[in-house]
Amino acid sequence: MEQTQNAIEQRPVFMPRVNSDNLVKTDMVRFERHVGFASRQKKKSINDLHQVIRKKYGFSNVLELSSKSGNKLSFSLSPLSLQLTNEYNEHSGQHCSVENAFQSSMVFEYGGPFTDLLTVAPRQAKKDERLTTSGELIGYNYFGMEWSVEPLTTFYDWLYVNALKQNPMLAEQVMQYQAFTNIEFNPKKSIHCSAYALAMFVALSKRELLDGVEDPMTFFNLYHEFKVSNTESLLEEGWI
Repeated sequence: MEQTQNAIEQRPVFMPRVNSDNLVKTDMVRFERHVGFASRQKKKSINDLHQVIRKKYGFSNVLELSSKSGNKLSFSLSPLSLQLTNEYNEHSGQHCSVENAFQSSMVFEYGGPFTDLLTVAPRQAKKDERLTTSGELIGYNYFGMEWSVEPLTTFYDWLYVNALKQNPMLAEQVMQYQAFTNIEFNPKKSIHCSAYALAMFVALSKRELLDGVEDPMTFFNLYHEFKVSNTESLLEEGWI
């Protein structure tokens, strides 16, 4: 009976590229999603997703980043957990999660950045009502460093890549993986995805391009030097 309740869905897989005009190749993968909120059901869905990826691409190591994976490494790589050391203001040396850094930097039509979100719990920062009641998102301001919303995900990816670079033990562990997923990420509802940023880090590391990524302009230029393949590009091309 449980089998009849399952559904066919699709989620993106993010693959680091070394010899390509993409840093990351993003594809959509169809898999059987086991309906239900129990962690057992979530893990079944993740296993089905990864089995399809292994068969389709020949990969042996695929990492799921959502909390549903039950993997300790995935927990440490979550933007809610991954720590970023601040080097851009008078409080240099303080650290916060990638999630806190991102949410506290948003600038809207009628408010922001809400820097008090730097010091609250990451989940609380993510759900702060001001982020949805302050009008359209028009940019980011990270300790006086201004970022545009275009290209999409650039600022978020920069935060994540630099945070991981600051955590060499974690960075070393992710290099064994050939692809990354987050079954909770729905590209029809969200834009920013840590699995994409993680795949970008692996690609930059393997290409020996991590030097200087702390500089926003150096990182920004990557989006012009390489062809961008993310869920936004798939949406524009009608694949999603």
